[in-house]
Amino acid sequence: MIIQKVLPFTDSLLEKAVRRGSIAIDATVGNGYDTKKLASLVGPRGHVFGFDIQSTAIKNTHQLLESHNLRKQVTLFKSGHEHFTNHVPSTFQGKIQAAIFNLGYLPGGHQHIVTQPETTIAAIEQILPYLATQGILILVIYHGHDAGKKEKSALLTYVRTLPHYEYYVLQYEFINQSNDAPLVVVIEKRKQMNR
Repeated sequence: MIIQKVLPFTDSLLEKAVRRGSIAIDATVGNGYDTKKLASLVGPRGHVFGFDIQSTAIKNTHQLLESHNLRKQVTLFKSGHEHFTNHVPSTFQGKIQAAIFNLGYLPGGHQHIVTQPETTIAAIEQILPYLATQGILILVIYHGHDAGKKEKSALLTYVRTLPHYEYYVLQYEFINQSNDAPLVVVIEKRKQMNR
């Protein structure tokens, strides 16, 4: 297959955006795979901030990072991503190279604990000012369940309102699949705006 599937596509974006010494965000650490990827990319001089509301997710991510000797460059918060600015200092505004959200529920976890459009949008609004020029925010939207469909609709409506002179917004998805394949939305900061 020449067209990249969703996860390889997001990996390729992270590899382009994140360098050694970068600052990155995993807004939904889940089982830790994106956190591990980001920690490997930023290296020991960079840093990753990770968020999740579930203790299981924080524990699984901590163990994965420890087993790959990547724990030192990661700070994990057992907190919703909508509390981003309560945890990440404002000194990082304009310095974050990448942020990623994997939306829906924790794979292998309780399917009734799902991300919510209101808190996801609140988190996006807080993170966008922290992005560096050419920094990216990736939303991987799993919409094969009712809550996911609601979140997809709200997020697509929201990202269409982002000013084109400040952000590029891309939607990447397979449109002929019968199984509600996940879609990706990528927001890239075009330039820093004076506020």
